Amino acid sequence: MNIFDILGPVMIGPSSSHTAGAVRIGRVANKLMNGIDPERVEIILSGSFAETYRGHGTDRALLAGVMGYRTFSPEIRDAFDIAAARHIDYEFRKENIKGAHPNTAQIWFRMKDGTEGMVQGASVGGGNILVNKINGMDVAFTGDNNTVLVMHKDTPGVIAAVTNLIHWNYQDLNIANFHLSREKKGGNAIMAIEVDTVPPEKLIDELKGLEHVINAMLIRRV
Repeated sequence: MNIFDILGPVMIGPSSSHTAGAVRIGRVANKLMNGIDPERVEIILSGSFAETYRGHGTDRALLAGVMGYRTFSPEIRDAFDIAAARHIDYEFRKENIKGAHPNTAQIWFRMKDGTEGMVQGASVGGGNILVNKINGMDVAFTGDNNTVLVMHKDTPGVIAAVTNLIHWNYQDLNIANFHLSREKKGGNAIMAIEVDTVPPEKLIDELKGLEHVINAMLIRRV
C-alpha cells in the first residue's frame, strides 16, 4: 500500500470510484487503440454506474479516458464537446451485466479501418480498477503495473515460447502477475502479463514474431 491508496488519486470530479476509476477504465481502451481516436464508441454502464453516471460525471470520465486524458485532466469537464470536435461518435447505454461488480463499464469501439474491440472494467474504490475482459475474453489486471497483452492461438508451446523469450532476452524484467484466458480449446487466447518495469518496445516486436501469436501490445500503467 502507498500513500495514494489512502488519500486517493489526484483527480477532476466528485468521486474516486465514479470519476477517477472511470477515467482509468477508459484509458485502457485508449491503450488498446494505440492512442488513436475511434470512429465510434458504445459505452454500457451497469449497476451503480448506470444509476448515478450523470451526476457523478462517469460518462464524461469514461469518454475522456477513451480519448487519452488522465484523472487530473481539466478536459474531463468538456469531454462531450472535445469528442464532437474530434468526430468521435459515442453512445451511452444502461444494461445489467450479470455477475459484474456494481461499478462496471463495457467499452465497445470501432476504428476507422473497421477494427473493433472491447474492454470491460470495474472501478473498485479509491480510483482503483480491475479490467476483467478484453475482446470478450477473461483477463485480470489492475492497470497499476505495465501490462503486456499477447493474443494468440491456443496451441501447445506458445506460453513457453513467450515466457522463455522474456526470461532469456530480458532477464531484468520481473513478472508480477500472469493470467491466461481462452475462448475454447484450440481457439483464440490471451495472456495478460503484468511486469514491474516498462519493457523495451523491441520486446513487443519480438513477441509479435513468435509462431501462433496474433498480436502483442504494451499497456503502460494507467
